[in-house]
Amino acid sequence: MALTKLNNKAVANVTTLPVALGDMVLVSSATASGSATIDFTLGDYKEYQFYFVNIHPSVDGGIFQMNFSIDSGSNYNVTKTTTVFIAEQSETGTFPGLSYQTASDLAQSTSFQRLTTLIGNDNDQSGSGSMSVYNPSSGVYVKHFIATTQFYYPDAVVDFSQNMFTAGYANTTSALTNIRFQMSSGNIDAGKILMFGIN
Repeated sequence: MALTKLNNKAVANVTTLPVALGDMVLVSSATASGSATIDFTLGDYKEYQFYFVNIHPSVDGGIFQMNFSIDSGSNYNVTKTTTVFIAEQSETGTFPGLSYQTASDLAQSTSFQRLTTLIGNDNDQSGSGSMSVYNPSSGVYVKHFIATTQFYYPDAVVDFSQNMFTAGYANTTSALTNIRFQMSSGNIDAGKILMFGIN
């Protein structure tokens, strides 16, 4: 079998793929440029995968977060229950850690779900990761999702690499029609989000 490579070499630059991915389809992508929000419309795919590439906040310590809509984007306030933990290491190698994040989980809350904690906004700081949403158009079941992100956490003493794991469900049997990504404060200064659908 011949080896196929991406001519544009970077996932952030992908618009088409030179190989078949089976049932995985690039549905949409968005490039941030001082964007207050980035919204996507969900459809009938059994799974949606989102890839976050170099998400850079305009405000130091911005938190990347998301929420769902069941009314075509009029409101982003779907009730969610989630669980979150973080693995981390400081730049000096002296503060490794693994911890449950009670400040980031939700218990039957309509708030936006954190996908990161604080992300630094120096020129070389950003966050990346992925998220899967399962069967969002179901009219029978709640909607499960899982996300993993890696980002640069700014600290007054020493900066950290943090790996955050988020999972939970949107507690509604109504179809999820849209998803919104935003920072907790300020804008998404730069970065790209890609949305793939899988049947």
